[in-house]
Parts: sequence; structure tokens; C-alpha cells
Amino acid sequence: MAEINFSQWKDFDKSFSLEEIQKEIKEIVSKYKDVCSNEEYYKLAFSCIDLTTLNSTDTQEKGSSFTKRVNDFSSAYPEFPHVAAICVYPKLVATVRKNLEVDGVNLAAVSGCFPSSMTFTEVKCKETELTVAAGANEIDIVIPIGDMLEGNFQSVYDEVKAQKEACGNAHLKVILESGALYEPELIWKASLLSMYAGADFIKTSTGKMSPAATLEAAYVMCSAIAYFYKETGKKIGFKPAGGISESHEAIEFMSIVKEILGDEWLNPVLFRIGASRLANNLLTTIMNKEIKFF
Repeated sequence: MAEINFSQWKDFDKSFSLEEIQKEIKEIVSKYKDVCSNEEYYKLAFSCIDLTTLNSTDTQEKGSSFTKRVNDFSSAYPEFPHVAAICVYPKLVATVRKNLEVDGVNLAAVSGCFPSSMTFTEVKCKETELTVAAGANEIDIVIPIGDMLEGNFQSVYDEVKAQKEACGNAHLKVILESGALYEPELIWKASLLSMYAGADFIKTSTGKMSPAATLEAAYVMCSAIAYFYKETGKKIGFKPAGGISESHEAIEFMSIVKEILGDEWLNPVLFRIGASRLANNLLTTIMNKEIKFF
């Protein structure tokens, strides 16, 4: 891979004021609270969910039953959109692909030694290739966080680029694990590195460490996406994930996207929410009674 002088990238070393970010977030959430807290936006949020099960105890039977619930949903609730994707570990991909019957629901899988990303690049790429071959059309990977923290930006860039190539025609979502990066400046750099290396989406978190998705990280990442679009003309998707379970939380993240990127990003092509409990809670909010379908 060619060596890149990242310090010469325009705005790579951008600085942020956390206090100013938090102030702007408060204003944005307040601005859209009443505008977006309604059935239209709750259904939109539902349609953007990557319905996720990522447990070490997941079985092939769990993969089958999990997929069946997605298949059955349209019949049970014909007035609702379907979720955007099912997200599982690679071992369950073939089972989900075999059983998935709903047109338009994607099959996402975590890969690249998820969630730690602590193995050889060659191993990560092979896992990604095998996962796509098994039937996944979306791949979620984690950047090498240690390299990012040490400022080894070339390694981060090269690894994302290599895994993008390993994806073939599948879309690549790159998880920054923003809670581990702490500083807005590092989240900004990780966002740019991932997008320039070929990410189709950038994603906040694995959900396996705390803090997971935060509005502060969302603000910086959406700002980076807006910047990248201005510079390149390419629209990159955004996926907050980890700890988002309540309806009002989904609306808050959507408000950040709406303000910074605009309504054209608020669709399943460019916006996802990684969640396991949110689907039922959105149904409960809309129906005004407890729903436990998934």
C-alpha cells in the first residue's frame, strides 16, 4: 500500500470544542423534539433498524427463529415497514440466508475479528470473504482501535481498504468504537480515514463496550460525512449502534442526522440504527400498548 502523508489531508487535523458540540446538540434535540416525535418518524426509525443478535450463545435454531419473526412481521403488521437488515455473527449467515423470505431486508454480518479487531489483517479479510460467500450482503467491521489510539493512521487506512476489497459487492460498515477514542478529534480522523479507504457506512460502536453510541460522536461523525460529501460528492451512510433502545433515543439520533445531513439521509440506504430492543419499543410507542413481537 502506498504511504500517505495524512497531515497534508485538508482539515484532517480539525479541532473541536466539546462544550460547543454539547451546546449545539442540546439545541438540535430541542428543535426537533416535537417535529419528529410522531408516528411518521417512529415508523421511519423502525425501517432503518439493523435487527441484531450478537450473543456467544446464539445457535442455528436461534438464527432460524430470529429470521422467522422478520418473515412473519409483514403479515402481522401490514401497516408497518419491515426492518432494514438482520445482523448476526458469520456462523449464522448461511442459516439466515436460507430462511429469509422478505424482499428488501438485507443480511448483515459482523466480521474482521469482531468486536476486538485484534488479529492479522489477512485473517480479517479471509473471514470477510467467507462471510460474503455464505450470503451476507453487508459487512460490519471494527477499525484497529489500538493503531488509531497510537496514531498509526496508515495501518488503519490500509486495513479498512483491504477489507473493503475483500467485501466484493457487499457494503462495508466501519465501526469506529467511538467510546474508546474519547476525543472528538480522533473520531473525526477515524471517520475520514474510513471513508477515504472505502467505507459505505461509518458506525459508532460494537455495543460490547461502554460508552456505546453517544450524540456527541454522532455529531462529529455526521459532520465528517457532510464534509466528505462536499469534498468528493460521495454519500456515506451513518449508523449509530449500541445502547439505543428507547423511541426517544432513536429520534434524538435522527435529529442530529436531519440537522447536519438533511432529510435525504433519513432512509435505510443512508441511515441505520443497530439495535435489538428498539424494534419492540417503537412498536409499543406507536401502538400505545406493550408489544413484544421480536
